[in-house]
Amino acid sequence: MKVVVGLGNPGRQYERTRHNIGFDVLSQLADWHGVAGFKSQFEALVGEFSLGGDKVLLVAPQTFMNLSGRSVAAVTKFYKLPASDVMVVCDDMNLPLGRLRLRGSGSAGGQKGLQDILQKLRTQDVPRLRMGVGRPPAGFAVADYVLSRFRDHESDSVSQAVQNAARGVECWVEQGLEIAMNQVNAPE
Repeated sequence: MKVVVGLGNPGRQYERTRHNIGFDVLSQLADWHGVAGFKSQFEALVGEFSLGGDKVLLVAPQTFMNLSGRSVAAVTKFYKLPASDVMVVCDDMNLPLGRLRLRGSGSAGGQKGLQDILQKLRTQDVPRLRMGVGRPPAGFAVADYVLSRFRDHESDSVSQAVQNAARGVECWVEQGLEIAMNQVNAPE
């Protein structure tokens, strides 16, 4: 079994915001794989499908971003999964819009949801797919920026990034971390 955790905040007011791009990747995967619906479980919305002989859980924590670790820890404990079978998909302001970076371990790099997951799982060895949302313009507060919606002229880049991220997740499930890193992190 593999677990794909998309980070975001619950509620309509946060839909399509920069901070919720992880939820958008889960939606893309759900669409591609015919996930009929998500159920409420582990303080998250959870959907599932099969890919390459593996069961894949899509997990959208509903705890708000900074407490995402509670949900992820509950899933891994229930299914007795190692952290290496969890992929966290999150936004990253330090990457240009649309840029993806897949790593098998490391620090949270300032991403509070990822930081909470690493703390709750007690390891930094959690695969993560960071999705670039760009830096805030001058005079724009960081919190306001990540909670803002993408601008119209950014929509094509965001849509392409979400599809590329979803393909990267599929590659991770079917072929493993190293091959997925080569695919996702390839120079553009």
